[in-house]
Amino acid sequence: MILQEVVLCATAPQAQGSGSGAIVLHDIQTGTSLASFKQSSSAPHCTSFVETLDGQGGFILAAQQDKSILNVYNFQKDQLAFKIVLPERLSCIALDNAGSFCAGGTAQGRIYLWEVASGILYNSWDAHYRHVNVLKFTHDGAALISGSDDSGVSIWSVARLVDNDTQNELPTPYCTLSDHTLPVKDIACGLGAFPTCRVLTASLDHSVKIWDLSSQSLLTTFHFPKPISLAVWDITECSFFAASPDGSIYQVNLFRQRTEKHAGQTIEAIGGAGVSDVIRVADEDSNSRKRLISVDQPITALTISLTSSLLLVGTATGLIHIYDIASHQLLRTISTHKGMSISHLTTMLKPPDLVGHISLSLNLGSSADAKDIIPIRPIVPFHRTKDSKAREAHEVAMMLPVQAETPGGIPSAYDYPEAEFQQDYAFFVRPNTIGTSEASSARVTELEAEVENLREQLGKAKGINDVMWETVVQRIITQEKQKAVMEGQNATMLGEGEDENDAERPRKKGKKTESKK
Repeated sequence: MILQEVVLCATAPQAQGSGSGAIVLHDIQTGTSLASFKQSSSAPHCTSFVETLDGQGGFILAAQQDKSILNVYNFQKDQLAFKIVLPERLSCIALDNAGSFCAGGTAQGRIYLWEVASGILYNSWDAHYRHVNVLKFTHDGAALISGSDDSGVSIWSVARLVDNDTQNELPTPYCTLSDHTLPVKDIACGLGAFPTCRVLTASLDHSVKIWDLSSQSLLTTFHFPKPISLAVWDITECSFFAASPDGSIYQVNLFRQRTEKHAGQTIEAIGGAGVSDVIRVADEDSNSRKRLISVDQPITALTISLTSSLLLVGTATGLIHIYDIASHQLLRTISTHKGMSISHLTTMLKPPDLVGHISLSLNLGSSADAKDIIPIRPIVPFHRTKDSKAREAHEVAMMLPVQAETPGGIPSAYDYPEAEFQQDYAFFVRPNTIGTSEASSARVTELEAEVENLREQLGKAKGINDVMWETVVQRIITQEKQKAVMEGQNATMLGEGEDENDAERPRKKGKKTESKK
């Protein structure tokens, strides 16, 4: 199977100092373990990954919860690639979808922004007054969203954060969403390019709020009977799930059916009236009971499958429950990590370069050939301080794999013949001598010689064409003459044959007459 959905989970010990956790990939259908990356113990929101994309292998970053260390893993190896020493211990991290930037928050309210390929620390600033709980990039990577214990949610423009002209200034947020009254614990970003996307925030003040970034306004507030620590949004943005730490999960639909007298049943959106629009979700309501999932253990992680048909719930006891969203029925439980705590949970397509599971669709002779087809994405240690010299001498290591065809037989976007590459390379690295009189005259002489050479070649080509034309014409004329001669000979022979027949016919008639007499 080429497309196979897997579960990526990170585990951590329930009590600090009681061993180390791991990052494990499971088959979502059977629950079997596909790969394990050990020596990692990360807290919630401290694990992030980039999928294998654009001909480069994926990787995983895990900020350790008890030290200022960032572990780096590659899907092609089942061991720790290397460790990055950080300026201070991080409370949360985030990677954009392209794997270009990594952001990290601290317990003191500070945020760091690194470039992954070069390791350059582009910016570090005091973004919040208290502990930063969660960081999320928008889907296009243009904005960074942060949530903190100070009940604030800030939207930061990545372009402004990496601008060289504003490095000596304190970054200012694109906007601040400040309607929560208690710590913000989770953020979910909707689809769409920034700032035309919507954002969902969950807080311990028993509320989940939906914001519109283009207008920087609050659309709707959903109030729950319990504090909310986790929230996940359906990819269609038609519903979301909100989980409280005690084990209650609420499903909230953002649409409803309404029966009208003349139009019959219609579907309408819920909310959108602004700050005054508060929708209360109560446990006693019969409709709420149908949308309530009760887990008997504290919930530490929450995610929705790629098909939006399964809800995955990670608990503090190391269990991963998989529910059917339509019926809320518990389908299966992955109990491999009992005794640990699930700190991160997400689903993804099975990496084609996963260690021990190299995809056969790559047409590889062996698993060792996968490194040539899908190279490891370059990652360098992150800088601990801002360095203006490093920014001036900015270099990014990039790998552009050259392959004849993609697995499906379609020419790859990375096809770059060696001769063409060398020609383009020579063009870009040639010395720039244009502008001086000597260089200009030399260039004119070179062009004149080239024109003369082209004229000579054109004359030769014209001579060859004339010879070919005369040869063809002479051949056709000769054939026509031979054909005319043959036709004349045939006509002469036919004429002689007719005269002989005419002379013989009367003789025969005369003989017959004499015999009758």
